[in-house]
Amino acid sequence: MSLRRRALPWHGWLGIAWLAACEALLLLGSRGVATWFTPLMWTGYILAIDAFVFQRSGRSWLVTRRREIPLLVLLSVGVWVLFEAYNFHLKNWAYINVPENGWIRFAAFFWSFATIMPGVFESSDLIRTFLPDRRPPSSPDNLGNAGLAIWFTVGVALVTIPLAVSPTAAAYLFAAVWVGFIPLLDPVVERLGVRSANGEWRRGDRRPVTALLLGGFVCGLLWEAWNYQAYLYDGAYWVYTIPQALRFFGLHYGQMPLLGLGGFPPFALELAAFYLLFRHLLGGDRVFAPKIHAATSGDESAPPA
Repeated sequence: MSLRRRALPWHGWLGIAWLAACEALLLLGSRGVATWFTPLMWTGYILAIDAFVFQRSGRSWLVTRRREIPLLVLLSVGVWVLFEAYNFHLKNWAYINVPENGWIRFAAFFWSFATIMPGVFESSDLIRTFLPDRRPPSSPDNLGNAGLAIWFTVGVALVTIPLAVSPTAAAYLFAAVWVGFIPLLDPVVERLGVRSANGEWRRGDRRPVTALLLGGFVCGLLWEAWNYQAYLYDGAYWVYTIPQALRFFGLHYGQMPLLGLGGFPPFALELAAFYLLFRHLLGGDRVFAPKIHAATSGDESAPPA
């Protein structure tokens, strides 16, 4: 990709100022900022990182892919609601100090959930701009139809077994949910003719998977860092309720058992698979073909996958 010098778009400066202001207001004891700290920080982060992605690559969600933003936001909410539904059975986390008013509570959850997929994709996009842009010779997908079918079956098992066992046992199986949608959805995406991140890996291009894994890990660090700040200032935050046996050596990052950090990289791959699937089902490039900016060169890929 081209790395020609570009000015940072205005929304990047807005995002940087937004982040600084939220941190300052939290330190000054603002109850409103403490209550809404997580979505506030992610909103500023998304604005800032998107601008850096555009500065480096000439393309970004907020500049050249704006028509995809409604899908991105709504799907981000929908996918996390799915994980919340699992949590009713797994009981791996709970929310503390969220607003009591029903409508305000709904707005808080919607805003927070709406930043999940954009945050992960923006992080992955920025990381990808630093990866060598040397595309290896494409090779055939060596998994084949039979392999895809087996992979899909594994995915079905991983996402259904935790629901089929008792809540006590299910609490130990959250890892199956955090990785299960990858083998479940990737074969479907590939059969629909969409090139998934894992399919690109099998064809020799490691960059999409690498960027997503690293982007997911970075977001995991940021989620818990900002969550822990909200906890320290008695704002709205979440706690982890996974069994004590899984809290290896009592090691934590913030309040999160260290083992939990391992779930964020595959979570990014799952989000990409969900997005590619629904983007295709809702019209693909026919509906969502990106606006080509004057500074953009090369092809636009549907999300960082």
